[in-house]
Amino acid sequence: MKYLKTAFLNHWNLLALFAGTAFALLSVPDVILPLVLAGEIGYVTLLGSHPKFQKYVDAQEAKTVREESSGAKQQTLDHIMKSLPQEPLRRFQTLRNQCMELRQIAMEIKRPGIGAIDAPLDDFQLTGLDRLLWIHLRLLYTQYALSQFLKKTSADQIKQGIAKLEQQITQLSPDKDDSAKQRFRGALEDNLQTSRSRLANLDKANENYQLIDVEIDRLENKIRSLSEMAVNRQEPEFISGEVDHVASSMIDTEKTMNELQFATGLNSVDNEPPELLRAKTPLAGQKG
Repeated sequence: MKYLKTAFLNHWNLLALFAGTAFALLSVPDVILPLVLAGEIGYVTLLGSHPKFQKYVDAQEAKTVREESSGAKQQTLDHIMKSLPQEPLRRFQTLRNQCMELRQIAMEIKRPGIGAIDAPLDDFQLTGLDRLLWIHLRLLYTQYALSQFLKKTSADQIKQGIAKLEQQITQLSPDKDDSAKQRFRGALEDNLQTSRSRLANLDKANENYQLIDVEIDRLENKIRSLSEMAVNRQEPEFISGEVDHVASSMIDTEKTMNELQFATGLNSVDNEPPELLRAKTPLAGQKG
């Protein structure tokens, strides 16, 4: 049905159908109109069932999905670059610039006098480094968002609230026949459970903050190592394998970032990154 619908809605087909219908209505409708409709059904059925047309429709759908995905990632990139404060943004830009400088050196060694002209053999290396830089940037944003969340939530206040609720529950008389007191106890116990859950979430957020801090340092070191390796070893397949290995080691960290959407507000992002190294202009939101 998808292919038949696309064939029918083709603007040339609709134009021919409207023209044929108009001609039939102005001449001999009882004779020409059934012929027009029969021809339309035959044309749509023939075109919609043709393998080449079906491949064309599938390709257009895939293109639309890629464009939508690319647009969503670009919006996420713009949002992160505009939201990050100076220090983490400078940290990312420093790492990105170092990768670009090392790539320039590698290309000068490989092609003296030509410079960093994009070469087919470098494309997948750049895509791999883009992916790692994309993880790095999202880690920085997640750390920043968590820091804002932790600043707004006081563990001491939650603990004081828990102690107060526990005291209130202890002081209540265990009179099971008093329905009003039982409802009051139930409300206190529910509030106590909520407060304990908040404290557990806060403790987990602190643990995640420390984990992300360590992961940022580890990933920065890995990216620098890979960039330096690209200068010393002109082996694209080896470099690509090392990039994939590092990216695979970050899978659990990416899962953690997705679980922290309550703090970051970011949707889950797939592994295909926006262009970070080959961007011809400064990244959106870049601060001086």
